[in-house]
Amino acid sequence: MEYKQTLLMPKTEFPMRGNLPNKEPKMQEEWDEANLYQAVQERTAGRPLFVLHDGPPYANGDLHMGHALNKVLKDFIVKFKSMSGFQAPYVPGWDTHGLPIENALQKKKVDRKKMTPAEFRQKCADYALKQVDNQRTQFKQLGVRGDWENPYVTLDKKYEANQIKVFGEMAKKGYIYKGLKPVYWSPSSESALAEAEIEYQDKRSASIYVSFKVKEAGDLLAGDEKFLIWTTTPWTIPSNLAIALHADLTYVVLQTNKGKFIVAEDLVEAVQEDLAWEDVTQVKSFKGHEAEHLVATHPIYDRDSLIILGEHVTTDGGTGLVHTAPGHGEEDFIVGKQYGLDVLCPVDEKGVFTDEAPGFEGLFYDAANKAVTEKLSENGALEHMSFITHSYPHDWRTKKPVIYRATNQWFASIKDFRAEILSEINRIKWVPKWGETRLFNMVRDREDWCISRQRIWGVPIPVFYGEDRTPIITDETIAHVAHLFREHGSNIWFEKEAKDLLPEGFTSEHSPGGTFTKETDIMDVWFDSGSSHQGVLEERPELRRPADLYLEGSDQYRGWFNSSLSTSVAVTGKSPYEGILSHGFALDGQGRKMSKSIGNVVLPSKIMKQYGADILRLWVASVDYQSDVRVSDDIIKQTSEGYRKIRNTFRFLLGNLHDFNPNQDAVSDENLHEVDRYILVKLQNVISDVTTAYENYEFSTVYNKVHQFVSQELSAFYLDFAKDILYIDAEDAPRRRSIQTVYYETVIALTKLITPILTHTAEEVWSYIPAVDQKYVQLTDMPKVRQIAASEGLLEKWDHFVEVRDDILKALEEARANKAIGKSLEASLTIKALDQKTHALLKDIDRLDQLFIASHVELVTTGHLAKAYDYVEVTVEKYDAEKCERCWVADKTVGNDETHPGLCQRCATVVKKHYQDS
Repeated sequence: MEYKQTLLMPKTEFPMRGNLPNKEPKMQEEWDEANLYQAVQERTAGRPLFVLHDGPPYANGDLHMGHALNKVLKDFIVKFKSMSGFQAPYVPGWDTHGLPIENALQKKKVDRKKMTPAEFRQKCADYALKQVDNQRTQFKQLGVRGDWENPYVTLDKKYEANQIKVFGEMAKKGYIYKGLKPVYWSPSSESALAEAEIEYQDKRSASIYVSFKVKEAGDLLAGDEKFLIWTTTPWTIPSNLAIALHADLTYVVLQTNKGKFIVAEDLVEAVQEDLAWEDVTQVKSFKGHEAEHLVATHPIYDRDSLIILGEHVTTDGGTGLVHTAPGHGEEDFIVGKQYGLDVLCPVDEKGVFTDEAPGFEGLFYDAANKAVTEKLSENGALEHMSFITHSYPHDWRTKKPVIYRATNQWFASIKDFRAEILSEINRIKWVPKWGETRLFNMVRDREDWCISRQRIWGVPIPVFYGEDRTPIITDETIAHVAHLFREHGSNIWFEKEAKDLLPEGFTSEHSPGGTFTKETDIMDVWFDSGSSHQGVLEERPELRRPADLYLEGSDQYRGWFNSSLSTSVAVTGKSPYEGILSHGFALDGQGRKMSKSIGNVVLPSKIMKQYGADILRLWVASVDYQSDVRVSDDIIKQTSEGYRKIRNTFRFLLGNLHDFNPNQDAVSDENLHEVDRYILVKLQNVISDVTTAYENYEFSTVYNKVHQFVSQELSAFYLDFAKDILYIDAEDAPRRRSIQTVYYETVIALTKLITPILTHTAEEVWSYIPAVDQKYVQLTDMPKVRQIAASEGLLEKWDHFVEVRDDILKALEEARANKAIGKSLEASLTIKALDQKTHALLKDIDRLDQLFIASHVELVTTGHLAKAYDYVEVTVEKYDAEKCERCWVADKTVGNDETHPGLCQRCATVVKKHYQDS
């Protein structure tokens, strides 16, 4: 007789294979049509607000793994918060101004010189918005939920108007000024740069020692000595105006085979070795302050080089005498100001020498290094030259070296409100904690922020000039420009003359003739994005300032975290965020930075196409994201194995609920079997641990806790032995309904717990769960920990049973390996507990054969069995009984039933009932 049809085997249309690359886009389309983002906001309306403010990625190019890591982490948090008692709106944004967009257009053969600034800016805007559309599509493919149809973009009229307000408020408080100072200058970008736009790369440079003859020796020197300096920037020698000594250092005059030289006493040995001096004797020593105001002769020009004092002079290297060019160094500028030195900067915006450096005009500064050293050598002033490779500042956009160059720029004076910023830093919650120290130290040492750029694609600096060139920034002009920008956008600044941009009837003492001009520089893009607290958090009614959280890569301590904090404290006195969470960089499988030239770039689009977005999301959840993270094909394959385990467990749970109606068939806690209540207690622990991990942004703990529960408590234990009950017992058998009740609660809870991470899979599982009250799991709340009735002592008891069961499974595995048995259901187990606790446990539990997936179990208290394990001695033998044709258990009752002689008594009873019912 065919008994297979009487078995209650799992039935579900939930597929074993995820087929995510094909399935996910359809789900995303469905969510869009259902306006799921808005549905979530409506469901959570009235709850406490949680605002994660999106730091704007740059609108240029396809997404890389850093983008994916960042956006997916944000999505974890927003989805968890919206399912745990909060309203958590998420407004994505884009940074849309700046040089890369200008460069991209030039690569597309757009000739900027053949169009007006306003026309070129419109081209930039059009390009930026296309990039926004492209990136938005890719972010949505990751399954990230947000207000994608209403993002913020920094080129938006309202945003630009708010940025003008921030600038105006800072100017009103006296924090904005224009001044001549050396700043990082990028010849490749032809613009000033802020510190946040600098990255360090190795560069090969000339290392030279240069001598300056004493001109005015005073009473200290004889007059035939030479001051010796060291530098790695020969091109700055034409700009030298002074030599700095430290007031308290001891300097010595050395007589050598090459003449008399002055160096710091502490550096004599190193200098002597480099210059290969012979017959060295010390002629004289003196303190640095004794040489103040002496004069040397410039080694190239007929010009004086003043001896000055500076605290920045050290003996870490060089000669202890610092070549000083106020036009090419911040410390040089500061100390030069104290001595009334000029700010000589004979290098133009392209990095080319002007006629202020006779003999070198027309040379690019880097090419001038050779010409300068040749001239020094010709004049007998080049004492030694070698080459070194050292870390040197580069433009982070063009990847080319930058220089210090004195120019007139607009600055925000950070030092004027530094104390308030530092106070706020101490108040903010930092994850990881070291972020606080990092940003604190950056701000503590920060003086001024250069906010002007000599480019065209950006928000203009809203300053007018009078006829006497005095800058004009008033409440009236700022309010009027902000109004114009809100109505027309910032392009109006380039379309109209200054008089048409000023309030009607505006007059100023600085322009008695009524003629005005306007600033042509634009603002640093960090000022753009750093104003988002005003342009987004204050502007958007669904958000608020301060945000609860900013979450970006660790490079943003010097970028967005920094600029946002500076502008917000300047304007409001408060930080724009209550907490900072930062993540590391995405590296290849070997821990290397991804590079097209190396060919080790892993693209999110490729992973999604091959594996699906949920696999990428699971990878994000599995790594220690607060450090740099590795990704490769092998790592993604490992992640997909973890995913497969979770998916198959869901499929098994769903398959065994095909005949379960929770409204009719659910069993109360008190009537559940003990082991079923035990699993429910374990589930509550998972809910508690996972919820805590989400709240602490510990997503790898979320993944590990879920994966461990699925693999160990469920697959390796509960689901394993329960098959014999679920498949074999009658449909409405109490023991079977007891297990199904636990399965149902488990699948509901696990689906909700994984929703923030495996968004697509969770929604797919949810669609197969019977009797749920919402169409989408994203419209539900996280499971709450509940007290399981009659559960006292269950954890200790059944945790110990699982340990004992591990001993039994080892014994069965060894018996299979030794050919003593085939399948474990053939086995008869004789068990002797090694301690009283274990003996009492085993005596107290029914149906050990079912729990051990064996056919027969006998407990003994005497004798020596085959092998001892941790808690028991075990003998495994083949059970001497016929195998039931239906349940495959070897049972002495097989053959007792005349109607079904091939069945054990249990199966015969079930089969008879089956045929009666049908």
